[in-house]
Amino acid sequence: MSRRQREAVRGREAATRDGSGLRWPGASARFALFGEVLWVGVLCCVAGLGIVTIPAALAAGSAHLHRFLRAEDSPLRHVAADFTAALRTGWLLGLGVAVGVALLLLDILVAAARILPGWQLVLALGVVLLVGLLASLAGTTARWQASCSWRTAGLQWLRDARHDPAGVAWLVFAVALTALVAWQLPPLVVPGIGCLVFAALATSVRDRRTRS
Repeated sequence: MSRRQREAVRGREAATRDGSGLRWPGASARFALFGEVLWVGVLCCVAGLGIVTIPAALAAGSAHLHRFLRAEDSPLRHVAADFTAALRTGWLLGLGVAVGVALLLLDILVAAARILPGWQLVLALGVVLLVGLLASLAGTTARWQASCSWRTAGLQWLRDARHDPAGVAWLVFAVALTALVAWQLPPLVVPGIGCLVFAALATSVRDRRTRS
């Protein structure tokens, strides 16, 4: 029996004993969950080095973490399969996001130089749009599945955003916190990305429960 399978068994047993976490037995093994979040951060950072591969990397990491929470075995070959499936059309999304982020960063840098009239408004608008773009990316990747298209995942994110603004606010906060931590200490971007993937997945589950 593999380590992951042993953790799954312990998670199911703990959930049965205390009556909690029946839907997500993998969450009962808290230390293992923390380690898995860090591992997802490593996987996403490595797979996202191609820039346009970032959406596919986040989607594969989210799917992997989702399987762990359900106490299912998820070897690297499953992560690789999800990444490959997500990348087939996800590279187009990655290209669009990369261009959008580059333009917004340029806008923020120009505004921060204080050479434009009304630079405060331009700076604030640029930051808000950048955080919103990254939050939308995280929310969409958390809803991606190999059996559906990126368009379906994006539409699901928009529907969830309308029905659960509090969940969107939490995700925006997670994006802003990840960016702040990475800016203060760049090596923390790895666990930060893992935590962001977990936060996006948690808010997607929250949305589905809200609508049910």
